[in-house]
Amino acid sequence: MDNQKVKRKLAAILSADVKDYSRLMGDNEVETIKSIKACRELLFQKISAHYGRVVDSPGDNILSEFSSVTDAVECAVEIQAALIAHNKDLPKDRKMEFRVGINLGDIIEDDERIYGDGINIAARLEGMADKGGICISGSAYDQVKNRLSLGYEFLGAQDLKNISDPVPVYRVMTDPRSAGKLKYKCIKDDPKYKRKKRTIVGLILILLLVGGGAFLKKDTPFTRGEHRKMIKQTLMNLKIPDKPSIAVLPFINMSGDKEQEYFSDGLTEDLITDLSKVSGLFVIARNSVFFYKDKNVKISKIGHDLGVKYVLEGSVRKMGNNVRITAQLIDSKTEGHVWAERYDRDLKDIFSLQDEVREKIVTALAVQMTSDDKKRIQMKDTDNLEAYDYYLKANELCNSTDLEKLAQGRVQLQKAIHLDPKFAKAYAAMAKTFFTQWVFGPDKDLEILNKVFEWGQKAIEINPDEPSGYSILSHYYLWTKQHDAGIVEIKKAISLDPNNPEWMAYYGELLTHSNQPEQGISLFLKAMRLDPKYPVWYMYGLGHAYFLLQDYDQAIPALEKAVEQDPGFWPSYLLLAASYDVKGMKEKSQKAVKRALEENKNLPNEKWEQLVPYKDPAAGKQMIDALKKLKVYQ
Repeated sequence: MDNQKVKRKLAAILSADVKDYSRLMGDNEVETIKSIKACRELLFQKISAHYGRVVDSPGDNILSEFSSVTDAVECAVEIQAALIAHNKDLPKDRKMEFRVGINLGDIIEDDERIYGDGINIAARLEGMADKGGICISGSAYDQVKNRLSLGYEFLGAQDLKNISDPVPVYRVMTDPRSAGKLKYKCIKDDPKYKRKKRTIVGLILILLLVGGGAFLKKDTPFTRGEHRKMIKQTLMNLKIPDKPSIAVLPFINMSGDKEQEYFSDGLTEDLITDLSKVSGLFVIARNSVFFYKDKNVKISKIGHDLGVKYVLEGSVRKMGNNVRITAQLIDSKTEGHVWAERYDRDLKDIFSLQDEVREKIVTALAVQMTSDDKKRIQMKDTDNLEAYDYYLKANELCNSTDLEKLAQGRVQLQKAIHLDPKFAKAYAAMAKTFFTQWVFGPDKDLEILNKVFEWGQKAIEINPDEPSGYSILSHYYLWTKQHDAGIVEIKKAISLDPNNPEWMAYYGELLTHSNQPEQGISLFLKAMRLDPKYPVWYMYGLGHAYFLLQDYDQAIPALEKAVEQDPGFWPSYLLLAASYDVKGMKEKSQKAVKRALEENKNLPNEKWEQLVPYKDPAAGKQMIDALKKLKVYQ
């Protein structure tokens, strides 16, 4: 292209494709081709009628441009309505259902072709849309929000593949009853609830602004110098452990269907969980390895960033009743292959295939397994493939704080439990959905917490060797102020899964709440080493433990790092304000309080007396006094 003749313009881009097109072609190529031809003709007519231009139409995809976003959205709505009529008499498995994405962006025009990120964003939005659905970008929404008789649902600012900045995404609601309405997929995006309660323990930790270090302070098992050394080693220079260390990167979904992403992610998580049960291995947590998903990063850099000698990468292709898995174990320093294998199996053999991959890794790393290791990894969650599939689908939904997704996840878990009533991990996952609902939802009814206990207890009764049941019960016991019982449960979970950083960090929280902050520090540091991309509440918990020990010279740097890591996590500002105040840094303290109130305007109205989860009641009074001193509580 001649740079002097580059023509740029702002345009509305509409991208559409057929959901499950590969499956349709695999089932019946001839009928699918006939149907796609009829649908393409229908789409071409609608695009032309709304003053649009078809730019390209390879396979099942149609790319078109409009000079007006309003025309593009109206066209998309009419297209979906016309397709409903077209599909009305077709069998369910032969319906031709399109997804549509629309973006307003800058493009480059070269003859009849167009290029640019504006097109790529439209294509990514199309992939996010449901079958028969329409997704539009924030730039497009701004143009049509008050012009059309439609409703919209804000899906949040999404990280789209190969797009540098997050893109606000809206789902178009065509039901006449939704006209003029704006919904929020995630409650934290709604201005009414913008308190940014981003982690479960975040709500717990905000209650810890106690100036009670004096009566809590004890002789610690580490000197302050040792603590500083541990923090430096943990946060700055990740030394490779003495035992074999490994990071399992997210398996790439090669199925050609975004809907199968849950399956490849689920296999990755299961492999991490299995390997973490081997005491002779050092296994990096899911949170840190999924940081690299869809990113092109050299293996040597990943090994350096995570402080591990070995990295496992692979791919999954699931087609019908067949599955192909490739896996390769790589030395992160030399980037040489230690072991590589490809497996083509029937889907019903997936469980034995998982065992085989795990055993190959353990053998390649020359790890000596104890009898307890063997017992832990030989434990089967379920032998029912369909129940397992429902569980993986639920897992993807239940990792969210969105109450609607949690409800959808419960439906999938119920199906899994119906197929396999002995699936203990599904019961524990159900318990976790209720705990997440209790923390992030507007209703703090004790009955919701009771459901956490009921489902967690069922998981343990069904399988006493499944650690997740004990973990969720420890959460219940903290919030019902049964600290000793909570410590017992979390210790059981860790004994069954010694590489789980989330549980180590939560053990640290339980100890901190139980007047043992010095022991909590050691656990937070261990959790951070296992999860170098740790969530903000790990660092916050570390700062809080130092605060209770009156070691403000350590508390302030930790809390400042928490603020830097996540500026929207308002609990960090309050505890930082209290630390500054003790050190006589009044101006900094006032600024930190101001930032906390900006992030959560409802702070002065919280019912703090009811929410304090301390073991010692005196700590609660001191927390209230600290809040009053900071003028965030009347």
